[in-house]
Amino acid sequence: MLAALAVVIPLGLGGAVSPVMFTEQTVLLAGPDGATAAMRYAAGVVLTTVVIVVALVLFGRAISLPTEPHLDATLDVVVGLVLVNVAVLVLVSGRHRGGSASRKGGDDRGASGSRHTRAAFAFGVFAMATNVTTLALIAPAAKEISRTDVEIAAEAVLVLVLVALVTMPAWVPLAATRVAPGPSQSALAAVRDQIARRGRGFTVGVLSAAGLFFVGRGLIRLLG
Repeated sequence: MLAALAVVIPLGLGGAVSPVMFTEQTVLLAGPDGATAAMRYAAGVVLTTVVIVVALVLFGRAISLPTEPHLDATLDVVVGLVLVNVAVLVLVSGRHRGGSASRKGGDDRGASGSRHTRAAFAFGVFAMATNVTTLALIAPAAKEISRTDVEIAAEAVLVLVLVALVTMPAWVPLAATRVAPGPSQSALAAVRDQIARRGRGFTVGVLSAAGLFFVGRGLIRLLG
């Protein structure tokens, strides 16, 4: 389990660096009926993430067939190459947009339109389901969980850790405003600024490192 955590935690933290999702949640908090809207948004994000992670873990277990000893190693290589390609795409798209942290199909107008409390849950579902870079990091983390030979309780803990880390942009601002309403506003603004400035570089680094790790591990297992 510790070996799985050593892979899941970095991938989960990398997936948590989502400038758009963090900004969307802070905008909701600042709007009318902000606490309720933010809670529904967070619920949409968390529920969607749980569904995606559980589906990927079950899929990973289903294809881990004993008759295919090299299947898991081959998947490592495939997943690694996909991650490296996603890292390149994120880097290139960032340069083309002049370092903008926006996501295709999502901008401030989308965040502003989501201020309506009733639409917040659906907006949270959409935000996670279309967060390409985060999904790219969730997939190998879920694969790592599926290949770990542990009891169901330990596997559930790994899933919860991954979900909690990935959804931090949705629930951390909400929790912070509940614990310390005053100081949290300036702190969230500072965090949002840092993520907007350095988030893309961090995401590219995590994607690249994870991709090389999986490619290397897969090749070692295939050639060993």
